[in-house]
Amino acid sequence: MDLATPLTYVKGIGPARSALLEAKGLSVVEDLLAYVPFRYEDRSNLKTIAQLAPGEMATVIADVRSASLAGFKRRSLGLFEARFSDASRAVLVGKWFHGGYLANVLAEGMKVALFGKVEFDSYAGQLAMLHPEFEILSGDDEDGEQALHTGRIVPIYEAVSKLTTRVLRILTHRIFESIEPLEDHLPAHIRQRLKLPDRWAATRHTHFPPPAADLRLFNQFRAPEQVRLIFDEFFWLECAIAMKRSKARLLPGIPFEINERVRERVKAMLPFKPTGAQKRVIQQIADDMKAPRPMHRLLQGDVGSGKTIVAAEAAVIAIENGYQVAVFAPTEILAAQHAYYFKQILSKLGYVVVLLTGSFTSREKVQLKKLLAEGLAQVVIGTHALLEKDVTFKKLGLAIIDEQHRFGVLQRLRLVEKGLTPDVLVMTATPIPRTLAMTLYGDLDISIIDELPPGRKPIITRHATSDDVERVYSFLKRQIEEGRQAYVVYPVIEESETQAMKAAEKMYEHLSREVFPQLSVGLLHGRLGGDQKETVMQRFKEGQIQILVSTTVIEVGVDVPNATVMLVEQAERYGLAQLHQLRGRVGRGAAQSYCVLVTEKMNDAARERIRTLVESTDGFYISEMDLKLRGPGEFFGTKQSGLPSLRVANILRDTEIFEVARREAVAFIEQPPTPGDLDRAAAYIRNHWQRRYSLVTVG
Repeated sequence: MDLATPLTYVKGIGPARSALLEAKGLSVVEDLLAYVPFRYEDRSNLKTIAQLAPGEMATVIADVRSASLAGFKRRSLGLFEARFSDASRAVLVGKWFHGGYLANVLAEGMKVALFGKVEFDSYAGQLAMLHPEFEILSGDDEDGEQALHTGRIVPIYEAVSKLTTRVLRILTHRIFESIEPLEDHLPAHIRQRLKLPDRWAATRHTHFPPPAADLRLFNQFRAPEQVRLIFDEFFWLECAIAMKRSKARLLPGIPFEINERVRERVKAMLPFKPTGAQKRVIQQIADDMKAPRPMHRLLQGDVGSGKTIVAAEAAVIAIENGYQVAVFAPTEILAAQHAYYFKQILSKLGYVVVLLTGSFTSREKVQLKKLLAEGLAQVVIGTHALLEKDVTFKKLGLAIIDEQHRFGVLQRLRLVEKGLTPDVLVMTATPIPRTLAMTLYGDLDISIIDELPPGRKPIITRHATSDDVERVYSFLKRQIEEGRQAYVVYPVIEESETQAMKAAEKMYEHLSREVFPQLSVGLLHGRLGGDQKETVMQRFKEGQIQILVSTTVIEVGVDVPNATVMLVEQAERYGLAQLHQLRGRVGRGAAQSYCVLVTEKMNDAARERIRTLVESTDGFYISEMDLKLRGPGEFFGTKQSGLPSLRVANILRDTEIFEVARREAVAFIEQPPTPGDLDRAAAYIRNHWQRRYSLVTVG
């Protein structure tokens, strides 16, 4: 058996269990060895029931004598009790509140390992454990593997479907019994300098800590063996990114010329004086565009910070050099917003700006594609329709990609391939915590716009419950009477745009007929055609619509300076980043703006999200909190974002190890001890890490 052996061939797995593991992304032996325990229990204090003393943490192996739901009649408050005894003939009671589910788990006659704190139940006059951890041992002790589960520090794995922590412990142990010691590929000079244990010992001890192990360190993921595995993941990821980065730097790019004419054209296009941050960022972009290699830059800026005008400046540089520009947006409404904005500011320079989305007719698409192919349109803004094979450019020089995290990196590649080696500018209004940005966009240079345009006031955010909605409507009406406009947003429920549309339509009827009959109320949702959406947004921009009822299609890209109220219904259903994006639709003019978050039922996580938003308007702080609350995978939706699949390492918990690993990786790739070391590292990444890191390939 070796690391590439399919898990089907491990004793005790077979096709059925293999399918369950495959669904979790575990297909070969190497994957299961990377599926490490998430915590550890000290079950070394193994005693008979008769030896137990109140107050101690202990493990006992005993038989279930009886098990039943007791106490309360209401099942949801059920107290589940089980009585256990062993060869010492003493009795121990296990109690679980809200334990109704255990009626289908524990049954008389089972042999169980119990681990927990021993207490004396004075009411019943006997020893008890309250909510003990337990594992069913009956009939499953193949090959004398009982010692894996008790009498030692025991690894606890996250269950994989029907495969319990106990089963995973047995399977992992069998792999260690059958596999040759793992070869260590980490460069020896790095391992020695950082005093890291070798890979084989690190892997074995992470799964099965030795008797003298420090349990506290293991549960904090700071045991030397765990640190070695965490370092490995970060090191090889950063090596892969550094290799990709250096390879991209060798490609021939377009050395755009930035002369006096270009500067004058940029100045003529600017609608206002740029902020210091915008000037700094456009300088970084201009320097990249002048260089004879392709630009790969990420432009980060909080909502309303003025990223689009910076992108427009970059577009002018490309167009004045005789090249075309493609602006790629994830949704039709955002594409339409960009088209409106770019047309406004670029058409006065005589440039032709066109919009291409999936909802256009075949005839319209043919005409637009002809304009692009012949170079008669300088700027095209579009959605996934831009990726179609028959969309060709005469001379694509710059690809601007907005809200990158909303679609896969491979799509970005497909757009870039439509030019020879065009410059790439990726924009996001989701401020990404630094560590995550370096992991996700490590091969991009990062620019940050960290100040808002002058005259903007911080948005005041308030929380209200659905009981306060009449007061909220009164406030909204007062704002309209003062000449302002407002958004009322409804969530996509259970990812169904149709249901959200119905909720929005119903609310639109309610608000326009009953609550605000004297006001002009408009409706916007994802199912409207491109022209209809554009008409609604245009009427809202011009002030003909005073209140816009919408689903979250207006989350990004909408810019109406006169809109000062964002009312979010059922705000508990949204993620932090999404609420922050919605809030960013107001506060775009000089008047004071407000965001009102109306909630119905809230759990603890929702309460934390709402509290964060009421307290802060700092996008970076909010995204840090979002990342903490949801974890990296969910933060972007891993499938779409190309977030690398880290098994042992955790970007939040292991920032310090990441910094060291990144520094070592960059130094190793830039100055390997020998060319052979670099070749061996590249081969190792290709053979062992490419499956996990494949999406890190970036335009």
